[in-house]
Amino acid sequence: MKLFAFTLMQTPDSSINQIENRLAAALKKTYKEDASVKLSRYCDYSVIEAIGNQVRFSTKQQLEALYQLAAETAADWVIQDEEEKRLRQLIVHEFQYDKAEDIREILSYLKPELSEDRPEQLEMRTRRNLKVSQQLFALLKDSKDLNLSGFMRFRFHDYMQELREIVEYAVDEFLMDRQYKEFISLLQYFVYIQEAKIPFAHLIHKGGNEFELLNDRMENIDTSETNATLTMELLEKDVNFEDLIVSTLISVSPQLIYIHTRDPDQQIIQTISQIFENRVELCEYCGLCHNLDRFAVSDYNKS
Repeated sequence: MKLFAFTLMQTPDSSINQIENRLAAALKKTYKEDASVKLSRYCDYSVIEAIGNQVRFSTKQQLEALYQLAAETAADWVIQDEEEKRLRQLIVHEFQYDKAEDIREILSYLKPELSEDRPEQLEMRTRRNLKVSQQLFALLKDSKDLNLSGFMRFRFHDYMQELREIVEYAVDEFLMDRQYKEFISLLQYFVYIQEAKIPFAHLIHKGGNEFELLNDRMENIDTSETNATLTMELLEKDVNFEDLIVSTLISVSPQLIYIHTRDPDQQIIQTISQIFENRVELCEYCGLCHNLDRFAVSDYNKS
């Protein structure tokens, strides 16, 4: 007895095998020997047919339970096996990126969004899966012959819109990161061709967003272009403090920059290290660093 059939148009063999294996495993687990799948390949399409014991599936309730299982299994295939392919198609056809390196990098920004390791991403993926399975179940109840390729092409509007939004976010991140890298490269070149004006400078990170810049005589550095005493509370000032620190360091052009910090992973520290490369030395501990601990205790006592 034919229970239902999925038709797949011009679908790669690997994808056909994946859904066939999923359906076969699901039917065997639930119905043992009472249901199985048969794959038939034709010139430009394939049909996966579920065959079962007529007595086992004689009631509407039994058939609907079967259709629910088939819909959930097909939805798992769509989300887990096919989703990355659809994301790749969106990147190429709708966002016009055709270089393999660009596609690979954009996909890397998508990995956290598609991961099941974080609760919010798992919830979103579960919701997409449920939405697809509900649509498939409704169609199977109307007709046991379902053109799965046609469904994915013409009935996936909400699902595809959600994927578009995910890709749009990844493309934005990709472009911002590319602009940042280009900007860093430009500054690296500028620093490379510029001659040193002073032997070295100390950039003292007092904690949070407070910095101070001293010359080799331990005096505050000042330039006509910018205020180089970099002690500031950023949340109270409408200024990009990273730009201010970097522009000051470029202006005074030290041969060597000693960065005294208890937080070497802070973004501005990483940025300075990228721009000035071998001119930067992170200080692990010295007299100035000892004072950083005193600053921290003082701030703690004030609070």
